[in-house]
Amino acid sequence: MSAEAASNAVTVLPKKKKDFAIISTAKRLVKNKVAVIGLIIIFIQLLLAIFAPLFATHDPVKQDLSMAELAPMTDGHWLGTDNYGRDMWSRLVYGARISLFVGIGAVILGLAGGITLGLLSGYYRKLDGIIMRIVDLLFAFPGILLAMLIIAILGTSLANVIIAISIWSIPTCARIVRGSVLSIKKQEYILAMKSLGASDMRIMIKHILPNCMAPIIVFATMRMATAILSTASLSFLGLGAQPPTPEWGAMISAGQDFMWTSPHMIIIPGIAIMCVVFAFNVVGDALRDALDPGMNLDN
Repeated sequence: MSAEAASNAVTVLPKKKKDFAIISTAKRLVKNKVAVIGLIIIFIQLLLAIFAPLFATHDPVKQDLSMAELAPMTDGHWLGTDNYGRDMWSRLVYGARISLFVGIGAVILGLAGGITLGLLSGYYRKLDGIIMRIVDLLFAFPGILLAMLIIAILGTSLANVIIAISIWSIPTCARIVRGSVLSIKKQEYILAMKSLGASDMRIMIKHILPNCMAPIIVFATMRMATAILSTASLSFLGLGAQPPTPEWGAMISAGQDFMWTSPHMIIIPGIAIMCVVFAFNVVGDALRDALDPGMNLDN
């Protein structure tokens, strides 16, 4: 029996079980009412980000000093205007696009680095010590300070924010993947694939990585919340999006001098950040519960 045939035997048989597990996980997730609320909030952000020009009522960067600091629901401005007369609703909509773009970019890059290091570390014991010491070194820096250091070196831009947050995400992802690999590579079907001459790359990519997806999915979902919050924090400090870019953290930073006269300038983007971070966190928690094998057996 060839390695290719053995691979097919291993992967084709459980296909129905995998489909059933996906459906079961989705049903369990939907039963969680808080998670459903989170999914709705995420869906709304996706709609705003993708169709921002359709939802925005004004140019998000166009200034009109005669309309400065208008209260919400005044003169066609649903959420009021900022100190330069720019429409808050339009800036909020375009800010959703930036937050989502930075979050997805940072998570994808972080997963790419973390999964690679985790697979190599867990599968090759000779590399484990070296890779884990690098990971420990990254863990020695507080996350936001590490991101600030990277941006200070690379310069202030959204692209560099993505790079900084992704590097911050790598060590945690690597630890999660490594732990899963150490457990999975001891399974009998992995040992069988080795005895049949399957390459290490094939075993890692086709047989080990798919079985690590549950914790990776949970990590990615919850990391989105961290990435969005970190983006807002860095922009608030002047290290992320630069004026007049409509980014939520930058909007709060610009409105802090007017918090007593025009509190909507910081309250509105603050609520947006809070809702989106809450949504990704609760969905991540719900996914963790739904994908937990012990809970599936109980129900």
